[in-house]
Amino acid sequence: MPLPFTPDQKQSAFWLALWCAFLLLVYALGPVLTPFLAAAILAYALNGGVDVLASRRLGRWRTPRVLAVSVVMLLFLATVTALVLIVLPVLQTEIPLLLAQIPAFLVYLDNVLSPRLHDMGFKIQLDSTGLRALLSEQFAGAGSDEIWTTVLSSAKVGSTRVLGWLVTLLLIPVALFYLLLDWHKLLGAVSDAVPRRYLVQTTAMAHEVNVLLAQYLRGQLLVMLVLAAYYSAGLTIAGFDVALPVGIVTGLLVFIPYIGFGLGLILALIAAMLQFTGWAGLIAVAIIYGCGQLLEGFFLTPRLVGERIGLNPLAVIFALLAFGQLFGFVGVLLALPASAVLMVAFRHLRHHYLRSSFYNAG
Repeated sequence: MPLPFTPDQKQSAFWLALWCAFLLLVYALGPVLTPFLAAAILAYALNGGVDVLASRRLGRWRTPRVLAVSVVMLLFLATVTALVLIVLPVLQTEIPLLLAQIPAFLVYLDNVLSPRLHDMGFKIQLDSTGLRALLSEQFAGAGSDEIWTTVLSSAKVGSTRVLGWLVTLLLIPVALFYLLLDWHKLLGAVSDAVPRRYLVQTTAMAHEVNVLLAQYLRGQLLVMLVLAAYYSAGLTIAGFDVALPVGIVTGLLVFIPYIGFGLGLILALIAAMLQFTGWAGLIAVAIIYGCGQLLEGFFLTPRLVGERIGLNPLAVIFALLAFGQLFGFVGVLLALPASAVLMVAFRHLRHHYLRSSFYNAG
C-alpha cells in the first residue's frame, strides 16, 4: 500500500533531492570550481570598496559600477604585483646564499650528530659527501629504465599541474571582474531562490554570517600586515639577510593559527643556523618571535579581530584540515566561510534546544 504523501511533501522531497544532486555535482566539479571560488572570496572582500566608489558622484552623474570595479581591481592587482616585486628580487639574491651555506650546515650537523648516531649503531655521514653516496646507493638499486620512467612521468605530471595553475591564475581576475560587476544581482537571485517560508530566518542567518566573516577577515588582514612589518623589521635589525621574505611570509601565514606561526618560525630558525655561528641567531629568533606572539595574542588579535567574533583558532585549524581532506584545495577555500555558516547554525540550533520541551522537561 503506497504511503499517503501530500502534494507539499512530494514537492519538498523533489526539491530536496534536486539540491542533493546539485551538491554532488559541485563535489564532482571541485577542481574546476577552484578559480571561481577564489574569485568569489575575493569579490566578497573587495565588494565594499566597489560599493563605496559606486556611491560617489562625478559631477551630476553617479560613478558607473563598471568604472568602480575596474579601479578596485587595478588597485588590488597593483598591490599584489608590488608585493611580488618586493619579495622576488630578494629571493633571487638570498636563495643562492642559503644554498651556498648548506654544505657548511651539513658539516656542522655531521660533527654534532654523527658521533651520537654511531653510538646508536647508525653509520651515516650527514655531510654532502655522505649524502651523495647515500643517493648513489639508492639509484644504483633501481634499473636505469625504471629511473627514467619515473623522471619522465614526474615531469609530465609537473608540466600538467603548472599549466593548470596558469589557467587558474588567468581565470581568477576574469571571474572576479564579472562577480563584482553583478554582485548584488547574484545575491538577489540567491535570495529569490530561498523558499518564502524560510526567507526571514535565512536572511537573518546570512546577516550574522556576513558580520562574522567581515569582522574576522578585515581584522585578520590588519593583523597580517602589522605582523609582516614587525617580523621584517625585527629580522632586519637582527642582521638577517633574508629578513624581508621570511618576515612577509611569516606575517601572511599567521592567517592559519599556530601552524602559520610555526612554519614562519622554522624558516627563521633555518636562516639563523645557516647564516650565524653560535647561538646569536637562534637567540635573536627566539626574542623576535616570542615578542611577536605576545603582540599578536594580547594586543593585535583582541583589538583588531575581537574575541566576541567567536571563531576559535582550533575550530579554524580543524575546518582547514577537514575541508581540505574532503574537497582538496577547494575545501581549503571554503573552510572559513563554511565554518562561519556552521557556527551561526550551531548557535541557532543551541538556542532552539535550550527552549525545547526535551531540555526543559522535569
